[in-house]
Amino acid sequence: MKKTMWMCALLAGALTAHAQESRQDISLSGVGNIPPQVNGRGIQVNADPALGALASYRYMLTPRSALEANYSFSQYQTYLRNTSFNTYQVHTRQQEISVGYVYSRNYRNYNPFAEVGIGTYIFSAIRDFDTQSLDAKRQTTLGGFFGAGVAYEISPSYDIRLGYRGMVVKTPGFKLPSDAYNTGRYEVISMPTLGIAYHF
Repeated sequence: MKKTMWMCALLAGALTAHAQESRQDISLSGVGNIPPQVNGRGIQVNADPALGALASYRYMLTPRSALEANYSFSQYQTYLRNTSFNTYQVHTRQQEISVGYVYSRNYRNYNPFAEVGIGTYIFSAIRDFDTQSLDAKRQTTLGGFFGAGVAYEISPSYDIRLGYRGMVVKTPGFKLPSDAYNTGRYEVISMPTLGIAYHF
């Protein structure tokens, strides 16, 4: 009997230690991608809202501070129009590779957080029937992101995350001839997110 009690106590201690030492998590989220209308240099750029995915890894530096690495992906239609009302449609693949800092608080099962970071953003013209110019090329730009949200702990290992991210990037012109569709402007792409995280 004593041996069984000691084994249970050791197991409980090991589980508690594991929970306290859990300093990493990975998450997978669905995202909405909502680009704004951008006007500049006589060019108007519009894009359809779309769905996408976001994968993230966090490493806790302290109970409230973490470093984060992200990759996001989505596809949508972009429309570029100039003052002559010539319009190009580009089937766009958008990718993000970024790193950032996350600050969080703990209120029982609720963990609100805020984040900020920098990254590389890739806008690729997909060569299919939805792209109306073969001259459209991939455009890679540096940018940043900011965001906030809340994580709800459903167990010591899992939580559900709801949040908003804003991506600040230069509006793509896809390197069309003579840079004729370059607005020279930056845009904020809104990305509401909903996903699940696993802590280990």
